[in-house]
Amino acid sequence: MDFEVSFPKLGRAIRVPSGTRLSEAVREAGLPLARACGQEGLCGRCGVEILAGGESLPQADAAEERTRERNRIDPNLRLACRLRVAGDLRISAPYW
Repeated sequence: MDFEVSFPKLGRAIRVPSGTRLSEAVREAGLPLARACGQEGLCGRCGVEILAGGESLPQADAAEERTRERNRIDPNLRLACRLRVAGDLRISAPYW
């Protein structure tokens, strides 16, 4: 099953298969996404704001919380490299 990942501030949207890593969906949309750790969930640079559809995502686990805390990432952002698309999402990032 495919889901839509939209970037409303930019007027873009793409469809990706369920289970696609959110960071990959962002790249497929042609948008920049920092990822200094190679998508290992360590650097916290891939933080995105979930504007809608967050109920389809799991709650942040302890590892994600530690990464955000250690790297002083806004607690309202989620790490795109740690999330897999499981429903339609609307997202944004501080630098888009």
